Amino acid sequence: MDLSNIKLVVTDLDGTLLNSNHEVSPLFFELFESLKQHNILFVAASGRPSYSITEKLHTIKDDIIIVAENGGMVISKDKLLLSTPIDTTNLMDIVKLIDDNNHVHPVYCTASKAYFSKKSISNGLLHTLQEYYPKYSIIEDIKDIKEDIIKIALYHSEDSEKHIYPLFKPFESQYKIKVSGKNWVDISDELANKGHAINMLQENYNITEDETLIFGDYNNDIEMLKLATYSFAMENAHDNVLAIANHKTKSNDDFGVEYILDKLIKAKL
Repeated sequence: MDLSNIKLVVTDLDGTLLNSNHEVSPLFFELFESLKQHNILFVAASGRPSYSITEKLHTIKDDIIIVAENGGMVISKDKLLLSTPIDTTNLMDIVKLIDDNNHVHPVYCTASKAYFSKKSISNGLLHTLQEYYPKYSIIEDIKDIKEDIIKIALYHSEDSEKHIYPLFKPFESQYKIKVSGKNWVDISDELANKGHAINMLQENYNITEDETLIFGDYNNDIEMLKLATYSFAMENAHDNVLAIANHKTKSNDDFGVEYILDKLIKAKL
């Protein structure tokens, strides 16, 4: 495996760069300085909103590109490069299905903040949702939202793939429906995916798949993993990701991203 030609590094956050406590390691920030010295472009690509990604990576936020909301937004140095709001054609059908199922807890994601339902708060989920969406308002009705909705994140306390995904799968002909974590299913516009965002960046910076290294762990990472010769599934990744990635690294709790970045930096010497 020759990493000496890598020009672009992309990593997911939860389950990938972040450990199980949702923390970024000090080691990563040390390695990032070496990436900068070698003029390697770094992209944080997450289902999280941009302000949450910035919070996790605030010390380097001006030196990276942020792909937020599963590709619904791309931001560089506070400049919005891409925004893909959700198609509203069948939005109320989705909202009705959410409202009809008490175990489904929605987060309506806009560029500036998230909107939680009173149903979720009454179920004691505020602390959990705040970890991912620290800027939020609580609403009674979706009509209270006056901004474009970039993504709808659906939370289940036990298993989203088992209890949420089957309900919303019929909308896959109109929307991107992704199991993005053990507790999450995300609904976005068809073009609002990490692969579309990373492909745009590869074209803008004239970077090939052979010059791209990507890390991921869940189904919302699949489109972007297909765009890299050096695609890495975390040891803790979903089986679908393990099947699609060309390589595997250690788990997120065992510094799997840092392990490969160290090899990349040594290959550049």
